[in-house]
Amino acid sequence: MTDAPRRPSAAALRQRIRDGALLPDATVEDALQRAYDVKAGTDGLNIFVSLDEQYLREHARGAAAQRSDTEPGALLGVPVALKDNIASLHHPTTCGSRILKGYRSPYEATVVTRLRAAGGVPFGKTNMDEFAMGSSTENSAYGPTRNPIDTTRAPGGSSGGSAAAVAAGIVPIALGSETGGSVRQPAAFCGVVGVKPTYGRVSRFGLVAFASSLDQVGVFGASVDCAARGLAAIAGHDPFDSTSSDVAVGDYCAAASRPVKGLVIGKPKEYFPDTLDPRVRAKCDAALEALKAQGAEVREVSLPHTASAIPVYYIIAPAEASSNLARFDGVRYGPRGLGAGLNGMYEATRTEGFGPEVLRRILLGTYVLSAGYYDAYYRKAQRVRTLIADDFAAVFDSGVHVLFTPTTPTPAFRLGAISDPYEMYMSDIFTVTANLAGVPAMSQPIGRVDGLPVGGQFIAPHFQEEVMFGAAFALERALGEEAHR
Repeated sequence: MTDAPRRPSAAALRQRIRDGALLPDATVEDALQRAYDVKAGTDGLNIFVSLDEQYLREHARGAAAQRSDTEPGALLGVPVALKDNIASLHHPTTCGSRILKGYRSPYEATVVTRLRAAGGVPFGKTNMDEFAMGSSTENSAYGPTRNPIDTTRAPGGSSGGSAAAVAAGIVPIALGSETGGSVRQPAAFCGVVGVKPTYGRVSRFGLVAFASSLDQVGVFGASVDCAARGLAAIAGHDPFDSTSSDVAVGDYCAAASRPVKGLVIGKPKEYFPDTLDPRVRAKCDAALEALKAQGAEVREVSLPHTASAIPVYYIIAPAEASSNLARFDGVRYGPRGLGAGLNGMYEATRTEGFGPEVLRRILLGTYVLSAGYYDAYYRKAQRVRTLIADDFAAVFDSGVHVLFTPTTPTPAFRLGAISDPYEMYMSDIFTVTANLAGVPAMSQPIGRVDGLPVGGQFIAPHFQEEVMFGAAFALERALGEEAHR
């Protein structure tokens, strides 16, 4: 097992560049060198699917021009990795799939535009489960990514490449996407911070759609502050996204000074079942004790419909995926397969272009939307989804400010260890509820088990990211180095 050398934080890099002690070119060169270092050898981490060195160096020089501004960007010169389903002009956007191999978007995602406006340097595209469908980054046309902490282990998914880029010390911030836990679960597995904002908090314009009522862009950070700075740079209303909210964006970094005295933290009993790994439970209990020592109050609460989350998610998400992925047919997108007639061409294109997990979810989604089954499955799942959201609303209305749970039931599993799709789906059992309810949630390191990171998860009411960050900053300070041991 290995740990990346501690690298400068996003705030430290920005300050050094602002003061003239460091050039943005140097931050890019350092990140490139680190990326090549971890790529070498038989245990190469396989984090990036594309890196354009010339573009990175040109962009770094452009960022250098901001140094003389009265108020330079909040991410001045900071390299930020992008998941391969976030559209950018200077790198292919393939979603980890053969069907989009080499595809270049004619426009870029709003989050990329905002990163550049903040002085950040979009740093390559990271590996991912194909079309964000998976929990291990093993379902990629470009091969699996390895966990930087232990190269025999999965980094989680579907944003495993972005989590690994931060954990390996290549970049202090990376963007991923979440549909059912695809930022928080890999953050927990790789020992970094991962944030899923409120649905509508961050624009999805330029994010390739998987399940539109669940998809969100999320942020990885080497620390809570790095994640807060990354989210602050991309959050806010966007007229190009009809689901984007105009609720004012808070000062996430300033939440570091929020006292937790009087903060009421809910401990949902459904997230601490008897089957939970006792070592994970112990780390969570220690984290809660650390917060209680600072004046927080911990209450046991109930979210009674939690057990329905996985079946509900795996009806709604595949149903929406079957619709969204219909465009990849060899006519509008993707290489055209050879088959007899129009249906034959569609079949050949999609069979050759999609991997088994994507095909599985398209078939499942098409089935639950088909005549005779829509009411029995999809409509019923939507009703239960409302009950899950109501559970959160009731708890928060009772005076609870934020919830705390394990992020995952276990630490990172070995690559290739899980072949049963249902068993793989269960690794998201503690994360999918926040996506179904649309509430913000984040994972941060709270210790290790057998040398592998364990993540603790905060969940807050809609658009209360500041409260969530305040609790996370307090926990990070309380645990110190224990969070990584």
